Amino acid sequence: MAIRGARLQAQPNRKGQESMTGNQNDIIQLEITRQQIIEAVKKLSDDERENLIEDLLAQASPDYLESIREAREDYRQGRVLTHNEVFRKE
Repeated sequence: MAIRGARLQAQPNRKGQESMTGNQNDIIQLEITRQQIIEAVKKLSDDERENLIEDLLAQASPDYLESIREAREDYRQGRVLTHNEVFRKE
């Protein structure tokens, strides 16, 4: 399994300690099982899991990213409705 991300290299920082640096577009190759991924996801908090899902959607779906841009622009332009306006019973 190849994962796009940073290839980390130890580099001394200002205090002479090693820190990890790398290029975001380098490739890291890992051997990880489906079960390890499942167990890692199970350990996430609800907020962390929600953020992971949003990040996966954003990486996999240009339409999802565009919908976020449109929603933010609508909000900036004041094109919003209150909860009551959306769900009022007539």
